[in-house]
Amino acid sequence: MRMLSQEERLKYEVAEELGLLPRLKEVGWAGLSTAESGKIGGIVGARLRKNKRQ
Repeated sequence: MRMLSQEERLKYEVAEELGLLPRLKEVGWAGLSTAESGKIGGIVGARLRKNKRQ
């Protein structure tokens, strides 16, 4: 089992917060809608920018 990067861990964390983790585990990233993936990406990007400023 490979280790996840900080960004990958953050993506899974956000997916869990949005209630998408069970479906993500079942169908993978490709099974999410564009809107769901975009929402995850937007939140991840915002958190990374916030952490970079601190």
